[in-house]
Amino acid sequence: MIITAGELLVEFVSHELDCGLAKTTQFSGPFPSGAPAIFASQAARVGAKCGMIGSVGNDPFGSVLIDRLVADGVNVDSVTTRSDHTTGTAFVSYFTNGSRCFVFHLNNTAADRELVSPVILPETIFHISGSSLGNTALRSGIMNIVEEVASVGEISFDPNIRQELMSDPETRCCLDKIMDVATYLLPSDADIDFLFPDSSPEDIISKMLAMGKKAVVVKQGADGAIGSCDGNIVKSNPIAVEEVDPTGAGDCFCGTFIGLIDQRASFEDALNAATIAGGLHVLERGPMEWNPTLEEINKHKVSERA
Repeated sequence: MIITAGELLVEFVSHELDCGLAKTTQFSGPFPSGAPAIFASQAARVGAKCGMIGSVGNDPFGSVLIDRLVADGVNVDSVTTRSDHTTGTAFVSYFTNGSRCFVFHLNNTAADRELVSPVILPETIFHISGSSLGNTALRSGIMNIVEEVASVGEISFDPNIRQELMSDPETRCCLDKIMDVATYLLPSDADIDFLFPDSSPEDIISKMLAMGKKAVVVKQGADGAIGSCDGNIVKSNPIAVEEVDPTGAGDCFCGTFIGLIDQRASFEDALNAATIAGGLHVLERGPMEWNPTLEEINKHKVSERA
């Protein structure tokens, strides 16, 4: 069983490159979003049992989120619907160079309310996205769950560094604490640059495995991914795609990888499937509009080998 916790929000995506969210232009949305929600959706879509912990408002945006998670097979028993707060929102715009500009509205919305943790069962994998740690209320609830899970289950951690959400100095302290106890560590190249300046991904993989991690994977975007569970570095090559919207690709990758590991897939199979899923994910506008099923991933694997 996998659980995750954190921000639940809807996202609006600008159609115009380089507008920087600073002018009137066209947007699409509301799209169901939030890094933990994207992860949960994808883990469920590849066949894992996955539950979400968080809060939405008693409003149409909240319904968009709940409906999508339920449709994808995510257990939402620990998602609270609140009448006293609205659902969190985010706005995103892309630049020609591939960078993004976000405006988040999480504080004092349902997204940053107290997390209601379920009973933690043995062998539970608790997945954490570092984006959730930038919010004081979410951070406190997540760290409480980390303490519960550490003694009976395993922890999966995607540092997912976002400068917009991490101005609180306590965030780095919590990042370090979670990395210390994480069983599975899933940073991106950008996370490595932030957390371990002047260190190569290969060095960090070796260092973290030596500290007792079961598996370490570094997501490398258009270059695929590398990782290891036994000291031997495995490279997973990317698939060729025309990128439309990269938001959520890393969460989709993590959901696929941890979802398959929870179902006893081999490390290499999980890594390759996750790389394909992350590539397919970027083909549609919206942060979880194409979270592929395992069948869709496997069909692509067959076509790539043909």
